[in-house]
Amino acid sequence: MRSFQQKRGWRNIMESWPVLLFLGILVLIFAWGVIDLTVKMRTTRENRKIIGNKVAELEGEKAKLSSDIARLETESGIEENIRDKFGLAKEGEGLIVVVEDKEKVEVEDESSGGFFNFFRNLFK
Repeated sequence: MRSFQQKRGWRNIMESWPVLLFLGILVLIFAWGVIDLTVKMRTTRENRKIIGNKVAELEGEKAKLSSDIARLETESGIEENIRDKFGLAKEGEGLIVVVEDKEKVEVEDESSGGFFNFFRNLFK
């Protein structure tokens, strides 16, 4: 009988309000940790996608730069680069330079302007 009463005493302690309140708070803390972990996992997954796209973009840029380097190592690539940067021409080639006219005359559009401009232009 005494062991039954001792077990009953232990059970009374475990079912008391302070112990149940402590266990409830402990469950809430664990739940908050799981929710926080879920949010961090989602953020990490999104960042991983962004980094994957960035890596693919950088690999494409690396391939482009490698092809540019390979092209510049040839004689024709060097010549093309010098022509682009300095505007040089080979001996015997001509060069055409287009220069804009500084004395550009502005012509007014006489067809627009409305009803009164029509009469004003009529008596000019």
